Amino acid sequence: MPFPRAAGLLLHPTSLPGGQGIGDLGQAALDFVDFMADTGQQLWQMLPLGPTGYGNSPYMCYSAMAGNPVLISLDKLVQGGWLEAAAVSALQFPAHDWVDYDGVIPAKLALLQKAAQVFKEKATPEDHAKFRQFCQAMAFWLPTYALYMALKDEQENQPWYEWEPGLAWRNPEAITAAEARLAPQVFSYQFQQFIFFQQWSRLRAYANQKGIKMIGDIPIYVAHDSADVWAFPHLFELVPQSPQAVPTVTGDTESPEKLSPKPGLVAQMAGVPPDYFSETGQLWGNPIYNWQAMEQEGYRWWIERFRVLFDCMDLIRVDHFRGFEAYWQVPQGEETAIKGEWVKGPGAKLFEVVQAELGELPILAEDLGEITPEVIELRDQFAFPGMKILQFAFGGGADNPFLPFNYERNFLVYTGTHDNNTTVGWFAELGEWEQNRIRDYLGAMTHEGIHWDLIRLAFSSVANQAIIPVQDLLGLGTPARMNFPSKPEGNWAWRLRPEEFQDLQGGLGQRLKYLTQLYGRYPSPPPETGATATESDNNGI
Repeated sequence: MPFPRAAGLLLHPTSLPGGQGIGDLGQAALDFVDFMADTGQQLWQMLPLGPTGYGNSPYMCYSAMAGNPVLISLDKLVQGGWLEAAAVSALQFPAHDWVDYDGVIPAKLALLQKAAQVFKEKATPEDHAKFRQFCQAMAFWLPTYALYMALKDEQENQPWYEWEPGLAWRNPEAITAAEARLAPQVFSYQFQQFIFFQQWSRLRAYANQKGIKMIGDIPIYVAHDSADVWAFPHLFELVPQSPQAVPTVTGDTESPEKLSPKPGLVAQMAGVPPDYFSETGQLWGNPIYNWQAMEQEGYRWWIERFRVLFDCMDLIRVDHFRGFEAYWQVPQGEETAIKGEWVKGPGAKLFEVVQAELGELPILAEDLGEITPEVIELRDQFAFPGMKILQFAFGGGADNPFLPFNYERNFLVYTGTHDNNTTVGWFAELGEWEQNRIRDYLGAMTHEGIHWDLIRLAFSSVANQAIIPVQDLLGLGTPARMNFPSKPEGNWAWRLRPEEFQDLQGGLGQRLKYLTQLYGRYPSPPPETGATATESDNNGI
């Protein structure tokens, strides 16, 4: 579905400034909404909000439906009476421009566990009723997720496929015993989700009052070590388990018909072939979906996944959209993504089923990579907007689809995304010939720097939406890059410094507002609201 002409910003909540080591859903998020409203921005795009696992990647989460508890505002829990102010004040980290995940996560989760215990003992009957209603509304995924996380704690964070077989394969007796044994921990994880969704709902409502829509992100795949694969192994391409390895005539052990003596091994891994980002491709390692089993169950898992996201967001960016038409699968054991093959995906059937149950789909298609006519046909069948990246525009000839004069209206244009270098960093790494070619294309547009040149180019294009990473507004270099594809560590950590946020609220914000107005992306009439960023609900959640 096409969306109106507008401008917006790309910033993950972890990148917001603050004194507790990581951005959260508290005051800084409200202040950022105010900044967006003041400059006429109407779209706040962020990365997936799930509980991160390996490498702290928001695209490799422990659940496809849960929220990330480290995004919970501890200050709001103090307001609600669930935490002591002194305990939160003691959780102070240096004002780095990066997130110290190894320090932040355990410290913050420990406080959330304390808050859960206080809530359990002191919450009013009304609060307990709200909690029960939330658990009932999220019954499709919440009990399994909470038990899975409690078991991971008990198993010293080992992945589920390393647990003893009774737990790994969810033997009813083993699960019943675990639920009884870990009841306090399960409650704590349910409480964390209750608080996360409460705080998120209030932030989104505040943004909507200011005329700002939230754009979420749904990764096409889920992590191997996730509650989803643990709870629904039949929906993924896993190696069938052998109850007992079979001895061979040589004395070795071998499982017949490629059965595995270990639970949950991935049979086919997700990835993409060699591309702009990597000459060996990207081997993500996620298990491929068993699309036949998905279809037999009426795509129920996907319906529930989209339901949760649509309830939280105004628009959803579907990551790696081309994988729904055909996906790249790599056999287990390969070390790169080179030796893979394209396999047909569910195509239109999936979206037709989801649309029939949930109604119109406010989806944005991340249609980058190796795009075929079939992918374009699938995207256009549902009128999903596609994406254009200006950093891709200057290679090749005049037929390059990322050059603005080749755009159509139903697209989002970016200077770059989380997977790209910052515009300043990207330009600095180009050769002299490429830099001169870009200067020739841009002409004497401004003397404000390459980042503002590309922002102007995005805003002036016919694409209905233009979204700019905050790093590009600030003119930051490569150290501010959010992600290096195929680099397993050191990603997702960049944070906005308090003084940089002040720069945004000052002259940079005025420049952004002017360009938004100049190129017809400013909201008209301005949204009317009496809300202020210092408002808080009466229970602090």
